[in-house]
Amino acid sequence: MVRQNLAKPYQLAVVFVGAAALALSVIGFRVEHIGARFLLIVFLTIVASRFAVQIPRAATNITVTDAFIFLTLLLYGPEATVLLAAVEGTCSGLRASRRKLTVTFNIASAICATFLTAHVVRLGFGDSPAPDTSTPFSHVLALVCAMALVQYVAHTTIISVAHALKTDQPLWQTWTRHYLWSSITYVVGALVAGLVVRFGDTVGIYTLLLTVPPVVSLIYFTYNKYLEDIKLTAAQAEAAERERAEQAERHVEELSRYVAELERARAELQASKEHFQHAAFHDSLTGLPNRALLSSHLRLALGRVRRSDEHFFAVLFLDLDRFKNINDSLGHGAGDQLLIAIARRIEGVLRPMDTVARLGGDEYAVLLDSLSEEADATGFAERLQAELMKPFSLGGHEVYITASIGIALSTNGYDDPENLLRDADTAMYRAKEKGKARCELFDKLMHARAVALLQLENDLRRAIERQEFQVYYQPIVALETEKIVGFEALVRWQHPTRGFVPPDEFIPIAEETGLVAEIDQWVLREACRKVGEWHRLSPVNRPLTLSANLSSRELTHSDLVGRIKETLAETSFDPRCLKLEITESAVMDNAEAAAAVLARLRELGVRLSIDDFGTGYSSLSYLHRFPVTTLKIDRSFIGRMSEDTEKFEIVRTIMTLASNLGMDVVAEGVETHRQLAQLKLLKCEFGQGYLFSKPVDAEAAAALLARQVAGRKLFSTRVSGDLILPPASTYIN
Repeated sequence: MVRQNLAKPYQLAVVFVGAAALALSVIGFRVEHIGARFLLIVFLTIVASRFAVQIPRAATNITVTDAFIFLTLLLYGPEATVLLAAVEGTCSGLRASRRKLTVTFNIASAICATFLTAHVVRLGFGDSPAPDTSTPFSHVLALVCAMALVQYVAHTTIISVAHALKTDQPLWQTWTRHYLWSSITYVVGALVAGLVVRFGDTVGIYTLLLTVPPVVSLIYFTYNKYLEDIKLTAAQAEAAERERAEQAERHVEELSRYVAELERARAELQASKEHFQHAAFHDSLTGLPNRALLSSHLRLALGRVRRSDEHFFAVLFLDLDRFKNINDSLGHGAGDQLLIAIARRIEGVLRPMDTVARLGGDEYAVLLDSLSEEADATGFAERLQAELMKPFSLGGHEVYITASIGIALSTNGYDDPENLLRDADTAMYRAKEKGKARCELFDKLMHARAVALLQLENDLRRAIERQEFQVYYQPIVALETEKIVGFEALVRWQHPTRGFVPPDEFIPIAEETGLVAEIDQWVLREACRKVGEWHRLSPVNRPLTLSANLSSRELTHSDLVGRIKETLAETSFDPRCLKLEITESAVMDNAEAAAAVLARLRELGVRLSIDDFGTGYSSLSYLHRFPVTTLKIDRSFIGRMSEDTEKFEIVRTIMTLASNLGMDVVAEGVETHRQLAQLKLLKCEFGQGYLFSKPVDAEAAAALLARQVAGRKLFSTRVSGDLILPPASTYIN
């Protein structure tokens, strides 16, 4: 109803614009245009406007006056054309309606559309666009198309808006229903006008003009006769229908059943069409079957198993190892080439009855049908791995790739293809965990383990809400004085039913699910609050530092710096006493982005530490690009340093590198007196490990600090061979 109220204001607005366009055209009209030819065109336009054809099922008429409008535009320019459009609109409008607003709106719409068309043509083809015999046909075609398109779109849109407002119907629906077909009249009109002007010099424009009305009249009367025939046929059919009405009543019930059945079939057909349109059966990149088609083949194979106990098949789930490295180094184009090449190699080792499908990304699945025994499946997987290990040539680069494969056998009693793929996928992940480039056969224990991991993930989400985590603190010691100079904050999970859950069991799940960011944020807040209390309670501990881990996922969060700044402000913790530890691999995975984030953290006053240094295989030349203050040597080097000369030399090299770059060094995993002596010999300043203390809770850490403030020796050791153990009191759980 609201839209219908807008119809009249809209029509008045169009009338106002049309009046303005007409006034401009009258002012710019050149009187010298008035001549015999111009008056002939006006006369023919008025005559042609009387021949209108009513379009069936549409509240509109078509006329043949467009050819004369376009002809005037080519011969006399925009002003004369607008005046002729006003004349034609007046004739057509008076014939179509006697309502003043409707008539004036029809006139104004013709004026507006013609005004716009004329000036667009002038802008695109100059003040004298009329073609002659020397004009290339391509130019004539472009001119004709431009005139027809602009006039068609402008005129029908103006009228469609009014019609849509009156009927409260969508504009697009109104336009397509009533005016989409009328484009042909504009095209024909423009084409006729273009041909008349182009060949006028040869044949004589008056001759051409005089031939237009008879031809148009013939078309008009032919079409009108066609409509009359349609009406006559319809009337005859209606009469025949009335005669059969009595007979039809006896078949109403049968017809109703037929219509209902037809409607049901139509609905099923539409549903089937929609299903097969958003889901195709083949992968667009490799041309292999996709998951939908593979599932169909698996259902057939499961059906054969149910019909015969002797039928046996297997499903292989294949995932490429380190495929991301290909995309990152050679680009996604090379990655796509590799996926296609792998598809061809897999096809090359298949039997005719087997099926390979690409499930997405770098994942493939293979249906090995009609096997004799389990060894057939594992043997095929091994042959496939050997085939994939051969080098691939990608744009001049020789690339090597391996695959992890999981195998699920039909003997496990499946009744659904998705369960088969799920278990093969589970076995594939087990192969990944065992070192990649291998195959694993699914068993029930794998499924139980997958279910347990899912339960652990659910418990982990609830643990955040229930505050089941605790912060433990491991002392960082100045090796020369053996005094505590800081603590590393470590998270511990006290499960309500399972008890203590080891970090190496739940941290990987937290990393994979993204929960690690929330956990790390909680640990940082709690640790800042607690170490801040120790600062205030004991001024002698003022230099005490807090080291907290920063996961690789957190490093990619856009709000990381803001969250850390907020935590420091909330806990009133001195940022100069905070060290954020990032693993070497996390930094090197995206060096450019990491450098930018670390620089912003350094601006807060926070110090930065590379954790597990030496295990990430990074280029040492990159190290100086990061605003790092501390290197933490991985425990694997410290633990083997006493008996492995190579490890000792690696530690010495790291110490030299850190000294040259002005960085501190912390040795992790110090457990023996001999290791301590070697580290002192190498001038290592700081260390942490079981030689000094396990990670302990806040109460035990505070007790260690109290002993240090009291001047008591913290880490008096007793010798057992060359292993120096801390006193039992430091092993606090």
